[in-house]
Amino acid sequence: MATAHLISSGFWNDAGNHIALPSERGHEAAGLEKFAQDELGAAGWCFFQTSGSEGRQKWVGLAKAAMLTSARAVNAHFDVTQRDHWLLALPIHHVGGFGILARAFVSGSAVTRMEGKWDAAAFARRCGEVGATLASLVPTQVFDLVAAKLSAPKSLRVVLVGGGAMSRELEEAARTLGWPVCRTYGMTETASQVAAQAMNGHGEMEVLPIWDVRTDDEGVLTVRGEALAKGYAVLEAGTWRWEPISTGTGLSTRDRVSLWTHGTQRFLRFSGRETNTVKILGELVALEPIQERIEALRLKLGLREGAAVICDVPDERKEARLVLVSTGVGTVDAERLREALNRELRPFEQVEQIICLPTIPRSELDKVRLAELRALL
Repeated sequence: MATAHLISSGFWNDAGNHIALPSERGHEAAGLEKFAQDELGAAGWCFFQTSGSEGRQKWVGLAKAAMLTSARAVNAHFDVTQRDHWLLALPIHHVGGFGILARAFVSGSAVTRMEGKWDAAAFARRCGEVGATLASLVPTQVFDLVAAKLSAPKSLRVVLVGGGAMSRELEEAARTLGWPVCRTYGMTETASQVAAQAMNGHGEMEVLPIWDVRTDDEGVLTVRGEALAKGYAVLEAGTWRWEPISTGTGLSTRDRVSLWTHGTQRFLRFSGRETNTVKILGELVALEPIQERIEALRLKLGLREGAAVICDVPDERKEARLVLVSTGVGTVDAERLREALNRELRPFEQVEQIICLPTIPRSELDKVRLAELRALL
């Protein structure tokens, strides 16, 4: 679907449903549109793919009205008006890129879409050419701008950074080069942002007024509000089913945060994610289904000795990367396993390294203690 149509009133005001997926991957949503219409009675919804914590194929169902509610809140926070010009460098089949189109529709601002593979130099150059005032990037893209020592054009006034945690060091380096980065926090289920820094990029992230937020005893965040998704369409064994999100109790996220209030403002500081999920290049990766693939491949390849465990380690550019930890597995066999595994994984999930350890920390029930393993690595 053309970008121009996605910022027209015809799209945002009609009752048609939109499945956010590139045409060449349309088979991944086979049957979803019929399921949405016949079983859910969906009208005017957008569906975005997410792996989910269990690694199942899941589609987040968001009403177009919810996306516009989010867009108005973000526009108000960053004073977005028709005088602004977005440079779109995120894929529009993800909510981060699609949300820009909603904000442009609400504000009447212009949008220029970057085409082709991401290129930091081309992005910086294009910003200057079109006089872009706004952009939204993931931390990896900011890393590339900084690594190439590219200065920001003077026209830019805000660069929203989401899809993962941006380190303070990267944030400072970007600002030194003139990039007006602002940290944001959100997820597909919230149609974009829950909280964001002020326009000057200083201080903590303020919770947008459309959201009711709270934490449990362990600091796990629950969000509730008008821009929240309606639920998940889940494909299992060739059959679609629906998992609704309660409008009353809200969505319990995977994320641990700190919340506090100062006057009438509410602030949020991101602490971390539950131990079995990790963000790589802005994509949420569940470790458990990858571990299940490892065990299946060990049997297939006849690798019955020792152990092999997937784990994440910090990565300056990608936020995290995956490594294969082995015990009692020969070097050649471990490499065979890694190669076979990578053939089944998505590009951002690729296992880049094998690390051999004498033992892997486990519980009494033989479950891997990931926190201890990460500490060892």
